[in-house]
Amino acid sequence: TAVISGKATRDGRPLLWKHRDSNNPKNKLKYFDDGDYTYIGLINSSDSLGEEIWAGTNSAGFSIMNSASYNLKDEETENSDQEGRFMKRALQTCATAADFEELLRNSVGNRGLEANFGVIDAQGAAAYYETDDTSFVKFDANDPAIAPFGYLIRTNFSLRRKVNEGYGYIRYQTAEDLFFQAYARHLIDYEFVLSVADRNLYHSLTQQDLRTPPFPLDSTTSEFLPFQDYINRYTSVSTTLVHGVRKGEPVEMVTMWTILGFPLTSVAIPVWVHAGPQLPGILTAPKTKNSPLCEKALQLKAKCFPITRGSGKKYINRAVLFNQQGTGYQQRIPMLENEIYHIVTQGLNEWRQNGFKADSARQLYRKLDEYIRANFIQADGW
Repeated sequence: TAVISGKATRDGRPLLWKHRDSNNPKNKLKYFDDGDYTYIGLINSSDSLGEEIWAGTNSAGFSIMNSASYNLKDEETENSDQEGRFMKRALQTCATAADFEELLRNSVGNRGLEANFGVIDAQGAAAYYETDDTSFVKFDANDPAIAPFGYLIRTNFSLRRKVNEGYGYIRYQTAEDLFFQAYARHLIDYEFVLSVADRNLYHSLTQQDLRTPPFPLDSTTSEFLPFQDYINRYTSVSTTLVHGVRKGEPVEMVTMWTILGFPLTSVAIPVWVHAGPQLPGILTAPKTKNSPLCEKALQLKAKCFPITRGSGKKYINRAVLFNQQGTGYQQRIPMLENEIYHIVTQGLNEWRQNGFKADSARQLYRKLDEYIRANFIQADGW
């Protein structure tokens, strides 16, 4: 995960990134109007009522995500793993990071939290809140003493307690190196996070990069490689990236990008809360059904990990991602996403000049939905 202030980005707008790991591989989006603010949240497909939100943004421009932390508590309590319910409550009731801080202060007790909550809002705030049941510590990405380059990164540990406990240290170092290089070249924007950081396949410990040739001959070849402690893992199930607004810009322009399923076998699609409840059909589904985009991504993921017995899920077949014929998923999906970025950039530029139009956003939804169905979900050869 990363909290990126507008100081660090090319366009001066904050970003909020979550690369989600979970034992629930089926994800979808859901629109909610059950609070003070309407909001869109990432939920497990089995959660028909949307009782737990794992990342989201609301109509006030407040956005939140989390990474589980494993070094804030001394022991597990009976009331634990309440982060999803807490983030739902935050999206229902908070307009700003200050509101979220007040929610934290007013909920001290056995609240079942052990997490790094990342937050941005429409006033320019960008911060982590390392939170347990009875306390929290704020790490402000706008404070040069805390974040000299304007961004902060967390994996599955917190920085305020128990150094060297928790998980994700190798992935943390990979992300730190990646963002440091991108910041130096003024490259941090939403496309960098989605296309480069989120799909990164460099290992900071072994220094192996799965994107580096020579590649296998074609996708029918078997080239199995150990796959652990990359930013992507077997348990990676989705990505959320909120592209915020500069202070004073209309909150309608806050854009939430989502990659459902396995990030290496799926595509990024944007949504806007102010476009209303009718989300793109490929991102949502009724009751406990899974979203079509997630279903497709999981079908392709199975080809990346065809060995299901024993420790098979720890080994990826690189040939289906990269090969000399150029038919690998991570060779073809970027071409789809380049077209998506082009379509969306045109829409965003028009809205920034003439104001956000909900009808226009819904038309864009339909265009993207048709494009992904025709060229990915229903297309032959994947």
